[in-house]
Amino acid sequence: MGMKRLSWGDVYDRLRGAPPGKLFGVPRGGAVVAGLTGRAVDSIEDADAIVDDIVDSGATRERYATHGKPFWALYEKSDRSEWVVFPWEERDLSSDLRDTVIRQLEAIGEDPNRDGLRDTPKRVIKSLMEMTAGYGEEPASILSTTFDVEYDEVVILRNIPFTSLCEHHMLPFTGTATVGYLPGRRVVGLSKLARLVHCHARRLQVQERMTQDIARDIDRHLFTRGVAVVVTAGHSCMSCRGIGVSGSEMVTSAMLGRFREDQSLRAEFMGLR
Repeated sequence: MGMKRLSWGDVYDRLRGAPPGKLFGVPRGGAVVAGLTGRAVDSIEDADAIVDDIVDSGATRERYATHGKPFWALYEKSDRSEWVVFPWEERDLSSDLRDTVIRQLEAIGEDPNRDGLRDTPKRVIKSLMEMTAGYGEEPASILSTTFDVEYDEVVILRNIPFTSLCEHHMLPFTGTATVGYLPGRRVVGLSKLARLVHCHARRLQVQERMTQDIARDIDRHLFTRGVAVVVTAGHSCMSCRGIGVSGSEMVTSAMLGRFREDQSLRAEFMGLR
């Protein structure tokens, strides 16, 4: 993740592009921007334009489009993974994240200062970093150590446990992955297959994409004659919210090369898994 720190000089330069007239600032960052211009107003009805500190996904701009007024942001991201720090924000990323968790606790009606919650922001940040550690790992590096072994049968590693975070609600889904491949000229250590599954699981995910990405990386980096991956998982975003159904499991598969072409080979894998 790249980080861009804006100085006050950068801010003043960008403020020259602010729209004319009275400005309503989107809470919280936009309110700072509007205030810096000296033309801030308290209500959208009194404003000639709406301003914000940053355009990230574009969702805020779309939400305010219904007011029919120009929307302007101090900074618009070209790369969604970039982290932008304004001079009025904490320079310490972890402090800024702690403030976010504190505001979430306050929003649901909790007291962040009570004994049981005092260290919760720190724990939440630590657990989030652990559960998304896959962003810092490279599949090519994980699968880089191979062995020259003549073997022309299916290699399968069954029931690799994993926990991932659903990218829609950031709630966990937990299950197992079974990975099989037909080696080309070389094989890889079985622990590397488990590490690859964890690399992809420790990111914000949907199960379908995770299954495909595991298969594609094995095929790409091991030069296999075929790859098969089956993932089975229960999703808490369905069991603890929404429809509230527990006990159901989602099964996804990805078949490449010989496993896609040869029905008997695919049946052999499914029988062994």
